Amino acid sequence: MRIALIHYWLVRLRGGEAVLDSLMSLFPQADVYTNVYVEQAVRPLFEGRAPPRTTWVNHLPMAGRLYPFYLPFMAPALSGLDLDDYDVVVSSEAGPAKWAMPSIEGRHICYAHTPMRYLWDQRHVYRRRTPRLVHPFYDALGEEMRLRDVMSAHRVDEFVANSHFVARRIEKVYRRDSTVIHPPVQLADAPLPQEPEDFYLFVGHLAPYKAVRAAVDACVALGRRLVVVGEGPDLAYVRRFADQGVEHRRRLPRAELLALMGRCRALLFPGVEDFGITPVEVLGAGRPVIAQGRGGVLDSVRHGTTGVLYRGGDAESLQRAIAEFEGWEGTFRPQDAVQAAQAFAPDVFADKWRSLLGLGPPASPAKRSRPLGRGLQVTGYAG
Repeated sequence: MRIALIHYWLVRLRGGEAVLDSLMSLFPQADVYTNVYVEQAVRPLFEGRAPPRTTWVNHLPMAGRLYPFYLPFMAPALSGLDLDDYDVVVSSEAGPAKWAMPSIEGRHICYAHTPMRYLWDQRHVYRRRTPRLVHPFYDALGEEMRLRDVMSAHRVDEFVANSHFVARRIEKVYRRDSTVIHPPVQLADAPLPQEPEDFYLFVGHLAPYKAVRAAVDACVALGRRLVVVGEGPDLAYVRRFADQGVEHRRRLPRAELLALMGRCRALLFPGVEDFGITPVEVLGAGRPVIAQGRGGVLDSVRHGTTGVLYRGGDAESLQRAIAEFEGWEGTFRPQDAVQAAQAFAPDVFADKWRSLLGLGPPASPAKRSRPLGRGLQVTGYAG
C-alpha cells in the first residue's frame, strides 16, 4: 500500500506536527508533502528520513515567515500535486490540506484537527483584529474561502476527527460524519504518582483564548498559589500578581514540566481546546484537571473522578469549581487518572489507524523504524 501524508505547512513543532510524527512512524515508507518547509524549525521531525516534498508556495518570497499571507495559494498548489501513484492519501488538516486529490481509485482520508477557525467559529475574533477600512474586503474574501473550504470537503472520502467536539464541528460545517481517533499523547516518560504540593498549575500559550486571566483571577481571589508556564500576550497580566501567589515560569524542558505536572494539586484548564494534550499529560502524571466543560477535554476528564468540569468561562465559575474540587480532593485516586490517560497512548492511536486502513497486527518493536509516537518530544505547550 503506497501512502502519501499531506501536512498544510511545516514551520514549527506543535500538536499537529506531533500527530504527523506518529503517522510517519506508523507508515515509515510514506511520502510527505507540504506547502512550506522550514528545515531548522522542524529538524527533529525528519531525522533519519527524507525531507518532505513541497509545493511551489515554498518558493515564494520569505515563505517561511509570510506563509499566513500565502494561504489563498495553498489550496490550488496542493490540488496540483500528482498523487495518482498512491493508494491512500492522508491529509493532516486544519487548513487547505484536504484539497489534495488522489487518483479515482485512491482513498483520501482527512484527519481533521478542526475546520479552520479563522473562517468559521472564530471568524469574528480575527475580523476584530483588522482595521475597519478593510472589513468589506475581509468579509468578501472570507465568504469566498468558506465556499471553497466546503467544496474541498467533497474531495475527502472519509473524515477522521481528533475529538468528539471536532466531529460535531465537521458535521456542522461540512455535513459529514467522521470517525474519532484521538491524537497520541506521550505517556512513557510521565512521572510516577506522588504526594502533591500546595499549588495549582496552568500550562499554555498566554493568549486570550486560553483564558489564563481567569485562572489568575480565581486563584488570587481564593488566596491559592498558582504556577503559570508559558509565554504570550497575557504575560504582563500574569506578572502583575507576582506578589499575590502567582509564579511565572518560561518555557521549560519537558522533564521539568512533567515534574511540575506530577506535583501540582490540579491543572487549571479554563480555555476551550479542540482536544487538549496537556490535560491528558497531567492525568498521566496522576493528577486531576479542573476544566471548563466544553471542547475536547470532555473526552478525557471525568467529572468527580479525574477532575471537575464546570460551566462558564469567567473567574467566578472557576472559583466555584476549585472549591468543589477541594471538597472531594481527599478521595481522589491517582490511579484513576493514570488509567484514564492510557486511552490516549500512542499504541492506541496506531491500532485505530491500522483498523481504519484494514492493516494487519502491529509489527514487533524490533521491526519498527522508531517507537510509535516517540520520535518527537512535543508537550501540550508549544510556546
